[in-house]
Amino acid sequence: MRIDLHTHSVASDGTDTPAALVRAAAAAGLDVVAITDHDTASGWGEAEEAAQSVGIELVRGMEISTRHEGVGVHLLAYLPDPGHPALDEALSKILAGRNSRVPAMLERLRGLGVAIEASDVRRVAPGTAATGRPHVADALVDLGVVADRTEAFRRFLNPGRPAYVDRYAASLLETMDVVAQAGGVCVIAHPWGRHGPHEPDEATLAELTEAGLAGIEVDHQDHDAHDRERLRAIAGNLGLLVTGSSDYHGTGKRDHDLGCNTTAPEQYARLLDLASAAAQRSGRAVPGVVRP
Repeated sequence: MRIDLHTHSVASDGTDTPAALVRAAAAAGLDVVAITDHDTASGWGEAEEAAQSVGIELVRGMEISTRHEGVGVHLLAYLPDPGHPALDEALSKILAGRNSRVPAMLERLRGLGVAIEASDVRRVAPGTAATGRPHVADALVDLGVVADRTEAFRRFLNPGRPAYVDRYAASLLETMDVVAQAGGVCVIAHPWGRHGPHEPDEATLAELTEAGLAGIEVDHQDHDAHDRERLRAIAGNLGLLVTGSSDYHGTGKRDHDLGCNTTAPEQYARLLDLASAAAQRSGRAVPGVVRP
């Protein structure tokens, strides 16, 4: 059983439509795929129809932008009720922060002599819930300023580069609480992929576990073999479930092919058990897994 629990469509910063993403997952030989667009559930409906059509199991989720002790943390929320008022409000604030960031980035790029307008970004981001750095990067590629997203981030858009602009991110602890209220399960995405080892360290992860964290994404392209071994040990010490995923973005991210990392079936079963318990506690009508 091949299970990939972290992918993105054009609803956030991927390049496949939700339907095309699901079809690609089936073609790649996956049995289970999760759609986890940034801060939105807007791709769920289309993905569900495609999953039923091609006969693949679909887990509906989202990747929420949060911050903890000054460090950005991406939180994978699986099977929450997207209509829960507090979750809807939290996502709306994050998406507004993404959208408000773009004009400032474009202004900085123009100050660097790059002729770029909001219409250029909109042209390369059809169907997305909110535009952001990846879409600005795609516009720079489309305009011939850079060769690909990687170059755009390296030259202009990464922290410390001349067109970088910070944005709003929700509190991790508050977001975990909201996801629990909405009947969802929380897993930290690529915990050491962005900031290097020890952020968050085992002590921090222990505190987060006490606050309701269910798991960590260990098998990810941003983690080398040594980091995976250490994270797996930490997960064992803390009783956290372990996931593995591609973090697929279509052509928007290199070396993240569907199924390049997978989640063990027994870990997936644990995730579903935790989701069932979370749904019961919340009393919400949460989305179930879409089965063929």
